[in-house]
Amino acid sequence: AFKAAVLIQQWYRRHVARLEMRRRCTWRIFQSIEYSCEQDQIKLHNFFSYLMDHFTPSSSKERDFISRMFISGESFKEAELEKYCDYESMEVPDSYTGPRLSFPLLPDHATALLEAFKQKQQLHARYVLNLLQETRKHLKQLPNISHVSTCYSEEVTVCGDLHGQLDDLFFIFYKNGLPSPSKSYVFNGDFVDRGKQSLEILIILFTFLLIYPKEVHLNRGNHEDYMVNLRYGFCAGLIATLRVHGKKILKMIQNVFCWLPLATLIDQKVLIIHGGISDTTDLDMLEKIQRNKFISVLRGKKRKESNTNVEIQEINGENKAEADPAQNEAAPSLLLQPQPAPAPSMANRLEFSKWVRQTVQEQIEWCRRLVDISESEEEELTYSSVVSLTDLDGPCWTRQEEWKQILDILWSDPMPQEGCRVNTVRGGGCYFGPDVTEKILTKYNLQFLIRSHECKQEGYEFCHNRKVLTIFSASNYYEIGSNRGAYVKLGPDLVPHFVQYQSNKTAHTLTMTQRQGFTESAFRALREKLFAHTSTLISAFKAYDKDNTGRITLSNWATAVESVVQLGLPWRMLRPQLVRSTADGMLEYKSWLDDLAVEQRSQEHIQSSLLEVIYRNRSNLETIFRIIDRDHSGLISFEEFHQTWKLFSSHMNIELTDDGINDLVRSIDFNKDGNIDFNEFLEAFRLVKQSQ
Repeated sequence: AFKAAVLIQQWYRRHVARLEMRRRCTWRIFQSIEYSCEQDQIKLHNFFSYLMDHFTPSSSKERDFISRMFISGESFKEAELEKYCDYESMEVPDSYTGPRLSFPLLPDHATALLEAFKQKQQLHARYVLNLLQETRKHLKQLPNISHVSTCYSEEVTVCGDLHGQLDDLFFIFYKNGLPSPSKSYVFNGDFVDRGKQSLEILIILFTFLLIYPKEVHLNRGNHEDYMVNLRYGFCAGLIATLRVHGKKILKMIQNVFCWLPLATLIDQKVLIIHGGISDTTDLDMLEKIQRNKFISVLRGKKRKESNTNVEIQEINGENKAEADPAQNEAAPSLLLQPQPAPAPSMANRLEFSKWVRQTVQEQIEWCRRLVDISESEEEELTYSSVVSLTDLDGPCWTRQEEWKQILDILWSDPMPQEGCRVNTVRGGGCYFGPDVTEKILTKYNLQFLIRSHECKQEGYEFCHNRKVLTIFSASNYYEIGSNRGAYVKLGPDLVPHFVQYQSNKTAHTLTMTQRQGFTESAFRALREKLFAHTSTLISAFKAYDKDNTGRITLSNWATAVESVVQLGLPWRMLRPQLVRSTADGMLEYKSWLDDLAVEQRSQEHIQSSLLEVIYRNRSNLETIFRIIDRDHSGLISFEEFHQTWKLFSSHMNIELTDDGINDLVRSIDFNKDGNIDFNEFLEAFRLVKQSQ
């Protein structure tokens, strides 16, 4: 009996160890593919940024298109934005049975919203826009770094990424209680994307923010970004749900996102930021940045703010208006650079500061008129601008330096090694080591750092000698049962107390077969990724097959696969799930790739070479389609296509007349309805591939 018990124990331990290894491998696969998609998004955005920076518009229409390329719709000033999103003109029908809001909001309104969303009801667009306008007004008065004290509440609860998973937010409120004067919350960004109920989460969080402005604090995450929302589903989902007023709501949400605070400090000892830090992180600079300038953090550089020819002529003492009288008549005020007033004496610091402000503002306005770029909104006295104006004697930072500060705190990840290096896995931000953490904590007299941004299997994880805490609140992020969610509570002693959970009840009752199915879904996603790189893999395999035998060693297979897909996975460990075992340790790579193609073709009846291209580029093509579709109608108009083609053709040095572009767009419009939908857009790329 004793020997039998020992045998059962050994078998059980081996079985648990195998399950844990499979779980970790599955985790690595999902995470590597996720980061690879983020890297593709940033590469795509950088490509469009390059095109825009090197494109010279030939007309005011093209100039307007360029200035709006990465901002949905027109650039509204303050009054124009409120007029465009006028909620008072919207009538709520008598048949509407959902919740109704009146301002100022009360706790009963929040309770009614929670109950309505549990019943799958929607909030009418009138109330959504009203809520967004009030939220925007409130956020504009907040500093870049919020300050929270545990003296005024029993504890502060910090939540990580929610990613549109409303069940997780409901569970947090059920276990921990609703926000109240005695219960403060900090929500650390990434409220939207991926999940299906992003808008509901925003409505709930903004409602509690307005009811308890001193107890509820929101940080901006890397997904509170218009360009990221284009790829990961928030924009498309919102427009599909709210077809009538969706564009107005989306425009207002984009404006609200850029006003979200960047960080939160608890008792001046615990810093909460979404991503991380870098060796150049400067909290003093973060405190003074005008954060609303960065609607999308992905785009760091703006278009050149002056025309090269004009600059050369100004340097040579010439004036283009004098050289070209005809153009001078057309736009006399556009090219005449304002001459600064004589500088007052340095002895009078107040007068000198006013002179500096006025001169700089005049020069900025002149540059802006030169390229016909208008500000997204009027200059107002907000918290950030007041801080900037009262610190005129302090250092001046360039827009690039400010952008780098925000990019780092929203996109960075910790690493176990010392130092700070570029985050090549995500494509944005940096990797920071324990020495960088210690340097920042010492410099600002902090105890530890709380961040989110990374999904963790247990919902939280310490690193850097417990000086960096990652908290992630979206359970079942990749698949049901893939991970727990968690939140952390901090009392006056600032000792973290964690609560872990699975909001989906089925995750607790998964059978062994169902858990294995979760693992299989990860390998299925990995096989799709491998199939999308078939052509490149063949070239990599042939480099190891010098004699053209069609066979390579399994070790060379693992090396070649990593060199192509660059996911950083343990391919030798994953090999049994991807490659059939062979007696001599050699792999017939063409046969293996044929098996991958057969598996994918069983789902799509398209020849494998075309399917490979679609699998590899579909996400990028979909994002490009949404960028061109500026009005989020789900269709590309002929005008939108015309202006975008001008952008591409200037980069590719292709001469094409307007009539030629019109013929091209009509050939893509297969159903002849005057617009291009996404299927027609994809079909055009298939036809190009076939002709090649």
